[in-house]
Amino acid sequence: MNAKVLFDYLLEGFYILSGIIMLITVYFVAKDSKNKDRITTAIFWGILGVIFIFGKIIPPALVGGAIVIMGILTLLNKVKPGNTAAMDEKFKEEQAKKIGSKIFIPSVTLAIVAFVFAQATFKLSGVSGQVAIGVSALAAVIIALVITKANPSYIAKDGDRLLRQVGPASILPQLLAALGSLFTAAGVGDIIAKGISSAIPQGNIWAGIIAYCLGMAVFTIIMGNGFAAFAVITAGIGIPFVFELGANPAVAGALALTAGFCGTLLTPMAANFNVVPAALLETKNKNRVIMSQAPIALIMLVIHIFLMYFLAF
Repeated sequence: MNAKVLFDYLLEGFYILSGIIMLITVYFVAKDSKNKDRITTAIFWGILGVIFIFGKIIPPALVGGAIVIMGILTLLNKVKPGNTAAMDEKFKEEQAKKIGSKIFIPSVTLAIVAFVFAQATFKLSGVSGQVAIGVSALAAVIIALVITKANPSYIAKDGDRLLRQVGPASILPQLLAALGSLFTAAGVGDIIAKGISSAIPQGNIWAGIIAYCLGMAVFTIIMGNGFAAFAVITAGIGIPFVFELGANPAVAGALALTAGFCGTLLTPMAANFNVVPAALLETKNKNRVIMSQAPIALIMLVIHIFLMYFLAF
C-alpha cells in the first residue's frame, strides 16, 4: 500500500469519526425532552452524520438534496441547541487552579503536530495537510485526557455540547469552499470585471488597488472564505485593473489575500473564527468577537491599500 492510498484511508477514517460524533449528538438530542425541536434537530445532525460517514458512496444528487433539507430546517429555525451537559462552576474553578497553564499544552500540540506531520509528508500525498489536522487533533485529545485525567466519556459529552452550541454554522467552511469553486466555474469573476470596468477609470492605479482590496474584503464577508474570494476577485479585478498596470503579482496577490482576511474578521460567515469562539466563550452577543475585531480590521484594510501601492509598483 503506497502513501497516497494510506492517507486516503486515514482521511476517510477522520470523516467517518466526525460523522460518528454527529450521530452521538443525535442520541443526546433525542433524549432531551425539554427541547421542543428535538426531532428536527436530530434529523439535521443525523443527515449530516450520514453524509460524513457514507458521503463517498452516496450519489451526489442525493447529498445535494439532503443539504437542501438541512438548509430548510436551519432557515425555519428548527435546529436548536437544547439542554447540554453543563459542568459545575465550582468544579471548573477548582480544575482551572489545579491544571493552570498546562491547559494550553493540547492547543500547542495541535499546531506543532499538524505542522510537523504536514511538512514530513508533503511530498508523499496531496492530502497530507488534511490528514495532519486529524492526526494532530487525536494527539491533542489524548494529551488533554492525560493532563486532566478526565473520563474518556467526556469526549462524547463535550463534543456534543460544542457541536450543538456552534450549530449549523459548523458546516459553513465546507459549504463556502464549494461555493467558491462554483462561483469560479460559473465565471462570476468575468461578470464582476464587466461591472467594475464601467466604474473604475482605465489606467488609474489607485482606483484599481482600492477596488481590489475592498472587493476582496467585501466578497470575503459574503462568502466567509478569503481563499474562495481570491480566485473570483483576482480574475475579475486584480488581473485587469492591477496586474496589467505593472503590479508585482506576488506582492499584490499576497496583499490582496490578507486584505480579504480583514473581511474575515467582520463576518459571521467565517464560522471557525467568529462563531465558534463566541460559542465557546458563551457570550451573550453572538457577534461579540466581530465587534471587538472590527476597528482593527478596518484600519488594516486601509493600510493594505497603501502597502499595495508602495510595495507592488
